[in-house]
Amino acid sequence: MNITWLCEIAQVSRSGFYAWQHRAEKRAQREAQDQTDFELILEAYNYRGFQKGSRSIHMRLLHTGTRMNRKKIQRLMQKYRLFCPIRKANPYRKMAKAKKENTILPNVLNRQFKATGPKTVLLTDVTYLFYGRQQKAYLSTIKDAYTHQILAYALSPSLEEDFILETIHRLYKDHALPKNFHALIHSDQGVHYTNLQFQTLVHSQQLRQSMSRRGNCWDNAPQESFFGHMKDEIQDLAGIDSYAQVQSIIDDYMDYYNHERYQWALAKCAPHQYEQYLKTGIHPLQTLNQE
Repeated sequence: MNITWLCEIAQVSRSGFYAWQHRAEKRAQREAQDQTDFELILEAYNYRGFQKGSRSIHMRLLHTGTRMNRKKIQRLMQKYRLFCPIRKANPYRKMAKAKKENTILPNVLNRQFKATGPKTVLLTDVTYLFYGRQQKAYLSTIKDAYTHQILAYALSPSLEEDFILETIHRLYKDHALPKNFHALIHSDQGVHYTNLQFQTLVHSQQLRQSMSRRGNCWDNAPQESFFGHMKDEIQDLAGIDSYAQVQSIIDDYMDYYNHERYQWALAKCAPHQYEQYLKTGIHPLQTLNQE
């Protein structure tokens, strides 16, 4: 058929058609390179079984010695239809208030999450984990607002107060915290944090206590964000039959989060790496590049 007519129908110039035709080999090379790069992206995405977005993939590749532009990662994820789930609002973020007589404390923190150094602002909360046939487990965590480390956590099959207190005991067992009320622990107004038993334990450990305003999740935003990301990244727990399996998954995720889940806001380090970087001034990527 007449090339000129076909170009008119397709609304392209003859020179443009021939230029496209002559670039066939380059397009094939680019496609092969995209496929090779996407295999690296997919390996980083599937690392340890936790789903990741473009930032996490970029940082995972950096820590394995591969430099890849984040825009390229986004382009290839879109091209090959690799999507990270978008976080949705958690309908279970607020626990029911079972008692009204417990002491509610003021919001001393006032969202100044990084005003001081490591281990001076501690954020805590409880979240629900559904598994199996509508079975529940409850996770209590304490997060360092400065380094984003999960300093202590406890899983429980029930909402009894004991596992909240156990989280505090583990915190003091595993970490040296500032004394003389220089550290502050911040929570919501849940019944676990307003009761006398919890407040007495916190005071005995020389911690100040602060609480979010009622119904205001933004006052404890970093802790809420951690729960949201964790639930996006762990596998679907609907196929998990036992509480012991849930405990194993949570233990694995906490180890991954503290040591290998790199974060953009932490100079592309994992929380534990960032703490060491603050202490030594030596960035882990700097050491990697020197090797």
